[in-house]
Amino acid sequence: MLKNNLKIAWRSLKKQSFFTFLNIFGLSIGITGALLIALYIVDEVGHDTMFQDSERIFRIDTDIKFGGAEMRAAEAAAPMAAAMQNDFPQVEQTVRLRTRGTALVRPVGEEANAKEISVAFADASFFKFFGIEVLSGDADNALTEPNTLVLTKAAAVKHFGREDVLGKRLLLNNTDTYTITGVIDYLPKKSVLKGYSVFMAMEGHPASKENNWGGNNFVTFIKLVPGADINEFQEPLQGMLDDYMLPWAQQYFPGMTGESFAASGNYIRYHTMPLTDIHLYSRRDQEMSANGSIQNVYILSFIGLFLMVLASVNFMNLSTAYSLKRAKEIGVRKTLGSNKRELVWQFLTESVLISVLSLIVGVSLSALLLPYFNELAGKEITLPYGNLLFWMVLLGATVLLGLFSGSYPAFFMSRFMPVKTLKGGGQNSVGGGAVRNALVVFQFGISVFLIVGTLVVFQQLNYIQGKDLGFTKDQTVILDDTFSLGNQITAFKEEIKDLSQVENATISGFLPTPSWRSNSSYFKEGAMDQENAIHIQTWSVDHDYISTLDMALIAGRDFDKTMVSDSVSVIINEATLPIIGVSATEALGMRISEDIELTEPQFFTVIGVVKNFHYESLKENIQPLGLFLDRSTGNIAVKLKAGNFSEALANIESVWNRMAPGQPFNYRFMDESFNATYDTEQRLGKIFTVFTFLSILIACLGLFGLAAFNAQKRTKEIGIRKVLGASVGQISYRLTTDFLKMVGIAILIALPLGWFVMNKWLEDFSYRIEIAWWVFALAALLAVGVAILTVSYQSIKAAIVNPVRSLRTE
Repeated sequence: MLKNNLKIAWRSLKKQSFFTFLNIFGLSIGITGALLIALYIVDEVGHDTMFQDSERIFRIDTDIKFGGAEMRAAEAAAPMAAAMQNDFPQVEQTVRLRTRGTALVRPVGEEANAKEISVAFADASFFKFFGIEVLSGDADNALTEPNTLVLTKAAAVKHFGREDVLGKRLLLNNTDTYTITGVIDYLPKKSVLKGYSVFMAMEGHPASKENNWGGNNFVTFIKLVPGADINEFQEPLQGMLDDYMLPWAQQYFPGMTGESFAASGNYIRYHTMPLTDIHLYSRRDQEMSANGSIQNVYILSFIGLFLMVLASVNFMNLSTAYSLKRAKEIGVRKTLGSNKRELVWQFLTESVLISVLSLIVGVSLSALLLPYFNELAGKEITLPYGNLLFWMVLLGATVLLGLFSGSYPAFFMSRFMPVKTLKGGGQNSVGGGAVRNALVVFQFGISVFLIVGTLVVFQQLNYIQGKDLGFTKDQTVILDDTFSLGNQITAFKEEIKDLSQVENATISGFLPTPSWRSNSSYFKEGAMDQENAIHIQTWSVDHDYISTLDMALIAGRDFDKTMVSDSVSVIINEATLPIIGVSATEALGMRISEDIELTEPQFFTVIGVVKNFHYESLKENIQPLGLFLDRSTGNIAVKLKAGNFSEALANIESVWNRMAPGQPFNYRFMDESFNATYDTEQRLGKIFTVFTFLSILIACLGLFGLAAFNAQKRTKEIGIRKVLGASVGQISYRLTTDFLKMVGIAILIALPLGWFVMNKWLEDFSYRIEIAWWVFALAALLAVGVAILTVSYQSIKAAIVNPVRSLRTE
């Protein structure tokens, strides 16, 4: 029976080649989109699962509110790991990492440096904790001594040209000498450690040995014993505040209690984050690497599901549209003894065959488009050709898709009455109009929703691009690793300032785009207690910082090279004013200090108030900040004049090569660095655009099919109208209006849904747009326009048919 059904199905599909092409085209587009999204989602949810005992590993996070500032840190205090190891029997093992950022690295004796992007200090337990194999060296002792480090295999080859580098010495940042005690394999790209290539012994980091519960700078992981319940761990974890944090703080704030700390509006809370959840669920300060977003996974999951459902709906509509041509075939089959079940199985066989053919086309398209999709999504996804489970799941899902897509047309066509169909009245025996109309409403509803989503994402991105950030990012180039200039850094800055293409320059590792960050608690003179703490970002800058970045002062003055007293001065931002409880002009002359434990603390005098500028993502509120005159040589920001940037950079590089021979010249434009902060949103917008186009394309195929069905069903009505004098325009208008009603219903349903969902998405941004009315109007107009273009072809085609042919009875 199956062989017979397949043979008949194949003949039927060849006979109706155009109909078969449309169905396979629609389904293959849906399969391609859904498959690419599925591969993306599998890649996202698979992060950090490769580590040994990953399900038992958790990170300790810290939420802090102190001195008017709030921080959600992915780090904990230095002594946290040891305290937890001692106090909690549920903790089997701990490890700490301290990210170091970038580093210039060269073998001792060499002149030229090479740059490593991600460097970190790590405890000696690092390798055993994560189950990382050490290819050469002793895993237990590789990081037990100060000034030792472990390289990845790639870093070893990069610096020495080979992997056997044990005992070799490296110079980091031209100052610190380290001995190589181990080499490890490439770290997984789908892990929290991705990109890290150099791990230095934590033993050589002085802050790691301090009993400082106030500084949260160490990424701290714990591994629970088998069978331990993390939920039972949460309440005792909060006890660390009373057991350790408060006794430490009482050294500086005598009489401070948990009640007084809470009464002042401050808090410190500790949380655990599962290792395998970090990539998708963690959005905190000081993350080790860039994370994804579970929200984007949900969005793409729904888009993939919608694409498949749209493709199925499209199949149903095209099948029912073609059913009239097969009405007599069905009538003959029933007359010759075929029952309803046999007909259903025959039509389901056809739909499954179409699905399998669509799968072949879809997988081929996916393989062809995967490199472009990887570029779009920032991934390195591959099709798992050798994975049997992948193919089994794919084939099973395809068969289910075929059965689902073909079920309605199969039962629909098997209901045809043989007497009516053989008399030529097949069109009158066809019902199910309400179902088909609902399917079209669903298709266009999804399309309108995706149009709204695309427009909102790009509108928010345009808002970010055009927002007044409080500084000028255009025409500003950032030179990296300028500490390698040593004592010549000031001379270098002054020399490039004299170049005709350079407007100004400033030396600082603290910039409004991703760079160094540091914070501390200060206190007003005469109010040196925790209730009056001012927790601010403390940035070290030079005299040209504000002028180079075109920041605006709302009170006071800039740093002045002629005033020696400015070495103990500070310029604060507007966000600091509410915390100290004064206006901008009242803040001038105020003195603050962080040296609460000293009998004679050093005070800094406020000489200016700078207008708020965004130094974090627009998802975050602007926090208090202070600019201090101090040495910070990590970067030089150069403001270029309008003109030939390539020539300007070549001239700057020429000065660099003369003053820092052998040091790599690395630079980036500040606007590009700013845009990289919103890389996830930009990729989401592009993905939205692509899949919105695909959904509209599939919806149009469905509408095309229903228009063809409607035109066939109303052939005689159209002929009568033409005989009675109706023009082609009038008939086309009548046929088109019926479909526009369905599109109108889809718009009424989709617009409120789109508004609700995209408002939820915008809630992630502290600075965001209000969705404008024209977004909904444009989405509606696009949907109506696409519908008119799709339907008009079939409407005009039906309207211009000779009425003699329309009224002829076979």
